[in-house]
Amino acid sequence: MFENRKSHLLPRREFYHRMARSAALGAGLIALSLLIGILGYHFLGGLAWMDAFLDAAMILSGMGPLSQLHTDAAKLFAGLYAIYCGIALIGTTAIIFAPAVHRALHKFHLEDSTLD
Repeated sequence: MFENRKSHLLPRREFYHRMARSAALGAGLIALSLLIGILGYHFLGGLAWMDAFLDAAMILSGMGPLSQLHTDAAKLFAGLYAIYCGIALIGTTAIIFAPAVHRALHKFHLEDSTLD
């Protein structure tokens, strides 16, 4: 997916397209994660759709739940969803910023190789 260190630096236009694709993939992962949370809180937790959205969004953003859950299934889902969201947050951040970090490191290595 990315060029190697001996390749030329990707032109800006192609780099911006790569960033847009990464941002779109990250947004898709966030939307999918939010949908999983909404469905789980609604069907397992018995929350109304808007309350399920609010709890899922709060967990996904790292803020924490708002609603009281009463069944063991809902509590199990909430715990597993919270663990998943922690991992998904790190992964999504990595996907979104990977092209920019790669470009910076690639540019650094290109400048370093001209000194030899």
